[in-house]
Parts: sequence; C-alpha cells; structure tokens
Amino acid sequence: MFNRPLFKTLAFLLLAGTALSAQANWYLDGESSRLSFISTKNTNISEVQRFLVLHGKVSPTGLAEVEVELESVNSGIPLRDERMRKELFQIQTFPEALITTQIDLRPINDLAPGAQLELRLPLTVDLHGKQHQYNAELLATRLDDRRFQVVTLEPLVINAEDFDLAPGLESLRKVAGLSAISLSVPVGAVLIFTAR
Repeated sequence: MFNRPLFKTLAFLLLAGTALSAQANWYLDGESSRLSFISTKNTNISEVQRFLVLHGKVSPTGLAEVEVELESVNSGIPLRDERMRKELFQIQTFPEALITTQIDLRPINDLAPGAQLELRLPLTVDLHGKQHQYNAELLATRLDDRRFQVVTLEPLVINAEDFDLAPGLESLRKVAGLSAISLSVPVGAVLIFTAR
C-alpha cells in the first residue's frame, strides 16, 4: 500500500527537522522584522517612528535577545533623527538598547505551521544605562519548519523617566519649539526568527 523505505526516509527527515529546530539557534531576520514606537507632541499630535537595524537570537535554552541600534532611528525627518541620536539617546555613550527574556521553546517547536500561541512574558529592557522590566503580551506563530514570528498583542508602554531620558526629551522640546512631548511611548514589534 505504501513504499516502506520511502516512508521510513520521510519519517526520519521529519524527526531530524524537529530535532534540529529544538537544538538550533534562532536568529532574528532583521530585514523582515520591525520595531516601531509612537511619539506624541503638543498633546494631540502622534507620529510613528521606527528603528531600521535590529539583531537578535534565541538560544537552544530559550534565552532571547534583541539588540536595537539606536543610530538607526527613523522618523522620516533627518534633522529630527539626528537630534534624537545626540540629545535623546546619546548614542556616543549608549549606542544600543537590549531587550531580553526567557522563552519556553517546547510549545513553539510543537506548533504546526500556521498555528499560534499567546505568551505572557517578563521582558527586561536595557536602555540608556538603565534597566526596567515589563510584562509583555505576545503572539508566536510558527510560519514553517525553520521560521517563527513573534508580535506584540499590546503595545509596550515605555516611560522616558524610567531610563533617564526625560532631560533629553526636554532638550528636544525646546529646540523644536514645542509645548510638550509625552514621556509615555507605546512600542510595538513584529519579529521573525529563522533556525540555523
């Protein structure tokens, strides 16, 4: 009824692929991933901005790290980007931000392609020499045997004061002639990881 050697070969390849994904490092696909944030000025004007350069990986033990190159901030306005690099992020001293968490990879590895899993995880954000922990609502989707996607179900609301960024925002407010810049910044992410 079926070709036994062929069946055994297919079964072996499927098992080998599962073992590979369980033991592999998962690397962030920076070109397909996105980390964006919303800034609000003068009380009711909100704008979406993003970081263009991200690196990251998830180890076989489930330690996940995403590094954000702060120099890659992109608001669509070059002068504002330069001011954010120098005045707000102070990239000469603090060139990157780091986001870390611990993930149980077994449920994700067990997902069939297209299946999803909601996760609630504590994330640690290391930014501007300060660390702060957040509870994140995430959705993991197994895209295929070698890729999975993690997206924020709810924005992570970062407060500038937690990272000593309020003085930098005040400098930006003054130089731009604004009445106010919000200290609370919603952050959203779409992250694609590939097994290697």
